[in-house]
Amino acid sequence: MADKVELSAAIRSNLLTLSRTTNLIDRTQDRLSTGLKVASALDDAAAFFAARSLTNRADDLNGLKDNIDQGVSTLEAAINGLEAITELIEQAKGLAITAKATSDTTERSSLSVQFNALLDQIDSLSNDASFSGVNLVQGTPDNLVVNFNEDGTSVLTINGIDSTTAATGLNVAAAGNDFASNTDIDTAITAVNTAITTLRTSSATLGSNATVLQTRLNFTEDLVNTLESGAGKLTLADLNEESANLLALQTRQQLGINSLSLAAQSERGILALFG
Repeated sequence: MADKVELSAAIRSNLLTLSRTTNLIDRTQDRLSTGLKVASALDDAAAFFAARSLTNRADDLNGLKDNIDQGVSTLEAAINGLEAITELIEQAKGLAITAKATSDTTERSSLSVQFNALLDQIDSLSNDASFSGVNLVQGTPDNLVVNFNEDGTSVLTINGIDSTTAATGLNVAAAGNDFASNTDIDTAITAVNTAITTLRTSSATLGSNATVLQTRLNFTEDLVNTLESGAGKLTLADLNEESANLLALQTRQQLGINSLSLAAQSERGILALFG
């Protein structure tokens, strides 16, 4: 069995220094390639798991953010529907006023037919004002529930509003007796005036809720950004600093190689004395 080769203290010291420098260079190059100073729990357990907690919450909030965004769109669809219904109701009011201004029964009858046709369009429109299967203004309206946090303790519930011409909604009946008498017309005008007031109130209510959702959406986006930034501060590497470190380590490595070479030359010089 061959005898064990003994290294001098100088050479051992230089080899150890070179090994450590090489490890540091490998770590720095890994940070530069991944952009992370903490890539696993082995690098820094406390920072790694703290960053993981922040990232997990950001992911949860991103899912909620999408739901809030969908809620905003649902409200926009409902508000657009109410605005269109309001236009039709105002047209119906105009027809009733026109009918009252004439004594021609044939014309009144024709206007009553148009009046009733508009009511049919209102009912049809209210049932079409849905978004992603949710309709807040149809005959049997849906309710919209939006969660703002991960555990569901912060919730906004938006109740749907029946905006059809039925008695449970706007309560606008078809033209009575083909608008034959002023009393029939006055009844229709009173009903549409009340409906217009109701529609404006409903639009304001939904608009206020839409503002709340948009505010919460903006807040959630900012919070997600803050959480991700916080996680990045714990794990992301400073590329400028790491680049400078790499240059310094490469210089140290070269000096270590030179030092090792000098130590080896010194030992060869000693051996030469015995030559």
